[in-house]
Formats: sequence, structure tokens, C-alpha cells
Amino acid sequence: MRAEIVVSGASDKVCVIDTLRLSYNERHLRRKTVELTDGTLLHVDLPSAVVLGHNDCLQTESGALVRIEAAEEPLFEVRGQDKLHLAQLCWHIGNRHFQAQIEPERVLILRDEVIRNMLEGLGAEVSECRETFSPVRGAYHSHSHREL
Repeated sequence: MRAEIVVSGASDKVCVIDTLRLSYNERHLRRKTVELTDGTLLHVDLPSAVVLGHNDCLQTESGALVRIEAAEEPLFEVRGQDKLHLAQLCWHIGNRHFQAQIEPERVLILRDEVIRNMLEGLGAEVSECRETFSPVRGAYHSHSHREL
């Protein structure tokens, strides 16, 4: 089976034949063969590299859809002393071009001991967690996915 089209933000009403659970780094795709939950091999061959989001779909040559799910992965949860401090911590994370999932009370980042030490040195509370990771996409992120 082959997929060459990405469909953004599939709704629950869409007929999906299978689900592909991938970590954040695994959701960076252009050409790759992946195994679906039923053992079927799916050959992904996209025109350009993309970062697939949670609930995006890959459309097969037959028109069937395979839903992408963000997999849980080891992360650091970063909390600041207050909202201003958390915003300052976000600046430091971004200044190092490090991916971050920014939420009102916390920030999630991929585990990296150097970044952890820096953040703790800046007064952050950093703890280990295991969750899905969907960082903020950059300002120049392509929106070339087909909408459903």
C-alpha cells in the first residue's frame, strides 16, 4: 500500500482504515515504510518533507485514510515561578531553537539534560513526564496539507 497525500485534521466522521501512532520525531516524514497495527506495510512517499500532526491522515492510492496519532514519549515538564517567569523560560527555550509545547501553566520539551540544567539554573521547576508531544509549529511552517 502507498500514501502520497496528507489530509489535515481529520474529523471523527471520516472513514479511517487504520491508525499509525508515532512520536514527534517519527512524524517528520517524506519517504518511509511504516507498519500499521494490522501488520500491513505502508510506503509513504510525499512530495516534500512534512511534520504530521495528531489527527492528520495519510491518504492511500485507493483513497483510504490512515489516521496519525501522537505517541506518548519521555518529556520534561517545565514550570515557572509565575506567568512572567514562564514566558521568560519560553524565550530561553526558543532562543536555543528547541521545540516546545507551550501551555498556560507549563511547557513540555523533549528530554535534554543540558536544557534541563539551564532551565533549573534559571529557577524553573523541571520534572520528567510521559505524554504526547505537539510543539508549536514555526512561523514558516508550510500549510500545504489538503483539508478534509
